[in-house]
Amino acid sequence: MRIKVCGMTDMDQVRQLDEIGIEFCGFIFYPKSPRYIFKHVPAIEVKKIRGKINKVGVFVNAYEEDILKTVDDCGLYLVQLHGDETPRECEKISSYVTTIKAFRLSESDNILWKIKDYQDAVDMFLFDTEGAGYGGTGKKFNWDVLKGLNIKKPFFLSGGIQPDDTDKLKMFAQDPVAKDLFSIDINSKFEITHGIKNMEKIKHFVSALKTE
Repeated sequence: MRIKVCGMTDMDQVRQLDEIGIEFCGFIFYPKSPRYIFKHVPAIEVKKIRGKINKVGVFVNAYEEDILKTVDDCGLYLVQLHGDETPRECEKISSYVTTIKAFRLSESDNILWKIKDYQDAVDMFLFDTEGAGYGGTGKKFNWDVLKGLNIKKPFFLSGGIQPDDTDKLKMFAQDPVAKDLFSIDINSKFEITHGIKNMEKIKHFVSALKTE
């Protein structure tokens, strides 16, 4: 199972993630976020990151030209759109870079209806918990709302995933919907403070999740 660690602000920790085999790291380019990357490091430092890890830029209702400039300035491999972007806006971005559209879900949502207009507009989806604001809430996501669905596109599973959720995630991976499960997305439950991760918790999580 692939893993994305989001909300990174420390470049040394990003290098550590690469060393332990994490596939994706997320940098938040939303100025209102406490994990806003440019509060901590300039673009050139993000661009210097090398290795196998894939750099993902998280944006909220940003202008297309600003997103594409940031992709180039920071050497991003993927873009995650976490706001109210329309299918047309997403399509423009995805014609330039691999694009993930995030959906904040409640238990009453008709998920297939919610995602249908984006099927041809982006490369992947991400499912997170509905919250009052944008970006991750840290609240637990009820994965059961996805069970039995045919998403028809690779997706990231997010929403308050905790260090002790590995057995639940393995069970979720047995459901038919998980044929499209592309990656697990973790963030706040593995933090010491905003943007600084507890690397030991991440290592134990990776070990447990990837052990049969």
